[in-house]
Amino acid sequence: MSHIKIELRKEDVDFIKGVCSSFNNDPQELINVLHTTQEHFGYLPAEIQEVVAENMNVPVAKVYGVVSFYSFFTMTPKGKYPISVCLGTACYVRGAENVLAEFKKELGIQVGEATKDNKFSLSTLRCVGACGLAPVVLVGGKTYGRIAPDDVKNILKEYE
Repeated sequence: MSHIKIELRKEDVDFIKGVCSSFNNDPQELINVLHTTQEHFGYLPAEIQEVVAENMNVPVAKVYGVVSFYSFFTMTPKGKYPISVCLGTACYVRGAENVLAEFKKELGIQVGEATKDNKFSLSTLRCVGACGLAPVVLVGGKTYGRIAPDDVKNILKEYE
């Protein structure tokens, strides 16, 4: 996955510093700081993580560890309609990998990328908690269950 280098403006840095100080720069508030920051910017690239680490007085590796561990956080911009394909055990066993492959083919992007028009982005997650509906796909806030590769085109059509 290629990393897009972003240039933070002074007001961006000031915003992040403000979020950190609103949580008293307390390292135990790291997740809350990251949530608030991601709500504002839409994602958490390395440059933002570095500013958070510096202001919270925690190592960048720790910030990165939190961002990469929790599926809620993203290091790449999400499309208008983020698509998440569940690859948890039940979904995997019932063919989620083929569904994921079909989304990649239809959208022309890889996991972690967004389409050129930023309409869709593609990610995977471990478990949605709807195992009875496996394989499960989330598009925006909507859950689709028992998805087969043949269903992918019709799902995408709903968002035209």
